[in-house]
Amino acid sequence: QVQLVESGGELVQAGGSLRLSCTGSGLTFSSYSIGWFRQAPGKEREFVAGIRSGDNTAYADSVKGRFTISRDNAKNTVYLQMNTLRPEDTAVYYCAAGRSALMALVSTYGYWGQGTQVTVSS
Repeated sequence: QVQLVESGGELVQAGGSLRLSCTGSGLTFSSYSIGWFRQAPGKEREFVAGIRSGDNTAYADSVKGRFTISRDNAKNTVYLQMNTLRPEDTAVYYCAAGRSALMALVSTYGYWGQGTQVTVSS
């Protein structure tokens, strides 16, 4: 049974930093692309960042230069380091695992975590 568990979300002031973690089990973690998505109230789920099995990365324009995705396959974990947070980054953040190289597409991912809440106060 595949399971993805996110952690690290919390309330932070604008300009602050957080590191989210996504830990997987029940899959050959290193062979999967892992994506981070977020969903704010009343909005669609949107791509934030992704990392392929070969460590190629991709970012949404809105987070480039502020967020960094990385992976530690020995720990079956992908991290999302978020710096210079803004109120508009407030959302539930989800990680997902998939086989396709098209990291920005929701349809790429067959497995999803339950999400972790990030709230950025102004």
